[in-house]
Amino acid sequence: MALSTFNALLTAWIALAFLLIPIQLKATAPYGRHSSTRWGPMMDNRLGWVIMEVVSPMMLLYFFLNGPNEKTTPMWFLIGLWALHYLNRSLIYPLRTRTTGKQIPAAIVLSAVFFNVVNGWSNGYFLGTLTKPLPGEWFQSLNFRLGLALFLLGAVINLWSDEQLLRLRAPGENVYKIPTGGLFRFLSCPNHFGEIIEWFGFALMAWNLPALGFAIWTAANLIPRAISHHRWYRQHFPEYPTERKAVIPFVL
Repeated sequence: MALSTFNALLTAWIALAFLLIPIQLKATAPYGRHSSTRWGPMMDNRLGWVIMEVVSPMMLLYFFLNGPNEKTTPMWFLIGLWALHYLNRSLIYPLRTRTTGKQIPAAIVLSAVFFNVVNGWSNGYFLGTLTKPLPGEWFQSLNFRLGLALFLLGAVINLWSDEQLLRLRAPGENVYKIPTGGLFRFLSCPNHFGEIIEWFGFALMAWNLPALGFAIWTAANLIPRAISHHRWYRQHFPEYPTERKAVIPFVL
């Protein structure tokens, strides 16, 4: 595929993310606390989570490894960061969740699989085939250093927040509680806030259109999701802190 064709497809893909934001703000995706059987057949929540998340690193690695480009150290570094994130997201995190008996619509799993196929393919194919191999000096660039700092900051926020959410439930419990401490003082969903920072940091490090597209899609998915969570907390807990925002401190 020619680079011009690839960029045109990616630009359309990014435009679609912006076009879908109003729909996602209006219609909450029916999984987790918002789960609904109106979306068709259901499946085990943990299994669905593993299936839809593991696709991303598989696609990334397949197209990166099978591309003709020289695989330089900076490129391997980017691939490694992506793989580490999804090792946690697709295997460690779902297996640690205390969601026994919960289900997720198969339609949501399939839509997430499509999303992860496109993002894994676009980033893996670009690095493995289309771009010039990144030189070792890439590590010295300002965009790499700033991007890495943002990525690590976002990862710490995301992992810490997920850990606090996992600890809210005792073994065998299946109820929702108000999370507290850390960035939960300011946000209903600091885990989403951290993941958004993480992938914009990755885009800054990689400095290419596919990585930016993935960051934009991450924000386009997670910001409406966080707003839905925030609204749900307010509806179900009369004592919910009024000063908290949904996903961006002091703003949104």
